[in-house]
Amino acid sequence: MADDSAPLPVDLAALVGSRLCHDLISPLGAIGNGVELLMMSSGACASPELQLIGESAAAANAKLKFFRVAFGQAGAEQRLGRPEIVALLADLARSGRLSYDWQAEGDQARREVKLVFLALLCLETALPWGGTIAITSAGGGWTMQASARRSKPDPELWAHLEGTGGGALAPAQVQFALLAIELARTGRKARWEILETGAAIGF
Repeated sequence: MADDSAPLPVDLAALVGSRLCHDLISPLGAIGNGVELLMMSSGACASPELQLIGESAAAANAKLKFFRVAFGQAGAEQRLGRPEIVALLADLARSGRLSYDWQAEGDQARREVKLVFLALLCLETALPWGGTIAITSAGGGWTMQASARRSKPDPELWAHLEGTGGGALAPAQVQFALLAIELARTGRKARWEILETGAAIGF
């Protein structure tokens, strides 16, 4: 009998992520465009309900674009330009409690950005009250340094980055397992630290 609890291969998971994002991004964009046209036709009298729909569609679109990189397939030759990355993170920040300071220069391999975005999702769990994350790159490595008024430590959850975490992961925590797997494929391991006023991940 097949083991229904066995995890999906990470490549298959990436294909599923890419498929879902690809199929959803067009209708979400269409909703946003439709709301924008309605607001233009309404002028200054656009209703609060219409504004709420527009803001929600924009937030969902930003998250979907982010998830497409974090969870989707990343080809060996694919690259992302710095303006595209910065714009994507700026859109994401508008609907959340975190802000992002992308300090890495130049274009980046999509596989590297995928690792960084998974790390950002890990940091998000430690910063439920908001904060700022600075992303830097040097010598082929990456550092994500978060600062906040306070953080939410969860050592057992973060131990999953080292393959020693206890207990099953919730759907909202899947990034910890995926980041550990993706880093192992490149021969790297995550370094992490959670302080009272922030957190950091490096690899």
